[in-house]
Amino acid sequence: MDSYVQPALVLTSTVGCGLMAGTFFAFSAFVTRALASLPAPQGIAAFQSINTTVLNPVFLGVFLGTAGLCIALGIHSVSSWSRPDAAWLLGGSLLYLLGNVVVTGVGNVPLNDALAAVDPASAEAAKVWRDFLASWPGWNHVRTVTATAAMAAFMVGLILSRAHDVAL
Repeated sequence: MDSYVQPALVLTSTVGCGLMAGTFFAFSAFVTRALASLPAPQGIAAFQSINTTVLNPVFLGVFLGTAGLCIALGIHSVSSWSRPDAAWLLGGSLLYLLGNVVVTGVGNVPLNDALAAVDPASAEAAKVWRDFLASWPGWNHVRTVTATAAMAAFMVGLILSRAHDVAL
């Protein structure tokens, strides 16, 4: 990979992971807690609105674009395993892909879909909301931690990459 392309991909992946870590951190730190403090119909309606609004080109572009970059960096890492940054780039890529893309698809999205199917004013809404709040935040904490760890791994990889390239 070109000596300018690889660092640009790592830097862009680092920024993408940071944006996702910040988004998920906000939900872990205060958004979900604030919505949980509302009466169930209001909390459900607000979360349903967030889940609809988040499906936009900016969020999906960062979320899925970062995944694409991680796939490219993972392949690059395996094909250039002798480089000192390879393990860090592969690790960061796997952290993001497994901890964000897979966890979102396996954990958060099914819960979001179940919540979307509920009428906030219905009799069963409060139980669905309690069940949602018992599961969804845990999955989100995983995304927060893994996006942050992926970002850190990419930063280490970028430092090692630059040090290696300068030494040559």
